[in-house]
Amino acid sequence: QVQLVESGGGLVQPGGSLRLSCAASGIKIRMYRMGWYRQAPGKQREMVAAITSGDSTNYDGSVKGRFTISKDNAKNAVHLQMNSLKPDDTAVYYCNARPNWDISVNYWGQGTQVTVSS
Repeated sequence: QVQLVESGGGLVQPGGSLRLSCAASGIKIRMYRMGWYRQAPGKQREMVAAITSGDSTNYDGSVKGRFTISKDNAKNAVHLQMNSLKPDDTAVYYCNARPNWDISVNYWGQGTQVTVSS
């Protein structure tokens, strides 16, 4: 059974930082493309950042230079370091895993709330 468990969300002031973590079980993340997505109220879910099994990364333009995705294959975990947070970053953040051999399969975590407000 695949499980993705996010942690690290919370309330932070504009300009602040948060580090999200995703602990995976039931899969070996080194064989997956891992990603972070977010969904704000009334909006569609969007990709924030992703990292491939070969450690290539890509970011949405709105977070490039502020967010960094990383992974620890030994601990089977993925992280999202978020700096210079803005109110527009407020959303529920979801961890995603997609196997290299079947891009039609997606596993999702339950999400963690990030609120950027003064």
